[in-house]
Amino acid sequence: MTGLLDGIRVLDLTTMGTGPYATQMLAEYGAEIIKLEAPDGDPIRNVGPARHAKMSSMFLTIGAGKRSLSLDLRQPEARPVFERLVSRADVVIHNMRDPAARKLGLSFEALRAINPRVVLCAILGFDRGGPYSDLPAYDDLIQGLVALPDLIHRSGGETQYVPLAMADRITGLFAAKAVLAAVVAQLRSGKAQSVVVPMFEALAGFVLGDHLYGRTFVPPEGEMGYPRHLNPYRRPYRTTDGYIGVLPYTDRQWHTLFQIIGEPELGEDPRYAKLYERNANIATLYEIVGRHVTTRSTEAWLAEFAAADIPAMRTNTLESLIDDPHIKAVDLVREESHPTEGRILRIRGAVRWEGEAETAPPMAPRLGEHGLEVLREAGIDEADINDLVQAGILRLPTESGPGTSGASSNDV
Repeated sequence: MTGLLDGIRVLDLTTMGTGPYATQMLAEYGAEIIKLEAPDGDPIRNVGPARHAKMSSMFLTIGAGKRSLSLDLRQPEARPVFERLVSRADVVIHNMRDPAARKLGLSFEALRAINPRVVLCAILGFDRGGPYSDLPAYDDLIQGLVALPDLIHRSGGETQYVPLAMADRITGLFAAKAVLAAVVAQLRSGKAQSVVVPMFEALAGFVLGDHLYGRTFVPPEGEMGYPRHLNPYRRPYRTTDGYIGVLPYTDRQWHTLFQIIGEPELGEDPRYAKLYERNANIATLYEIVGRHVTTRSTEAWLAEFAAADIPAMRTNTLESLIDDPHIKAVDLVREESHPTEGRILRIRGAVRWEGEAETAPPMAPRLGEHGLEVLREAGIDEADINDLVQAGILRLPTESGPGTSGASSNDV
């Protein structure tokens, strides 16, 4: 596979959501991802519906573009093999807490001694040096710590989590970006690089960037919280047959909208005439617009707003999202044949490289599917490979298939 990162080899020891999402993106950019898994595999292999054990719906997406090597690093006999893999890697990435990482020899000092040009990316729950360092961190916990449930409550909803692994995904974006920056630094300096990507700090920066607001100043010039985001009327508007989002922003767009809804006098109202005043009174303004939108169909409003160059879009459901006409036109979700799992829907990467013809990353692998070829490429001889298999340290898939069929969708 060719791509922007062609020739960059990543040794991926991450599990679950955050790290695998980061390496999924690196694979989409063309990096070679060697997914080093424990004998039982990444737990995400068991999350969601599955046709075969350890090949769940979640893994079929997040595991794409990677080669799987299943090796028990807890066994001392695996250490020479691991060091050989590290010596050939450009990047090592993991999401273990520091005590577990040190126990497996994944500290920067240990890896740099093996490969003086290595890039290490450690994804942590919390940055080092604080009271939460070394505590476990999962998406729900981080969402709560950075006040996402509180923001939902303040904007008129229940105190609840965002129904998306937002902390995992955002931190994965940070990790992929950090790896790319560290690779650039390594290529320029020739020296090993180490980057730490903490979930809590990544998400806290997102939240505070919008909602520090009046507390930006010392002493404060107002309360925390961006009023437009906390406005209980900041939600899709109900039409006669669905929902739409409408977001006029400039003075011209707002004044045009006032004309369309039949209330042109709002453009002369000092509360709504200019941006600063509109933001201060945005709740009542959104409520007024919402009352008018309920009187017509989605298509009728979208046509009128489009003609007036007012930003507006339909609000999809989960089911209609994959059938969205733009999604279909750009071929974001495509039906393909997986070698063992049959016909599946596959999501291509959002970023496209236009330098050469697009080459799709390989499908998500079975557990240990590439063990033999990865170790052979690393120069491990057949006798040593057989010894690792016999000792139960190296797991290879059976030739008959990916595993026992009928895996439970709740097998986590």
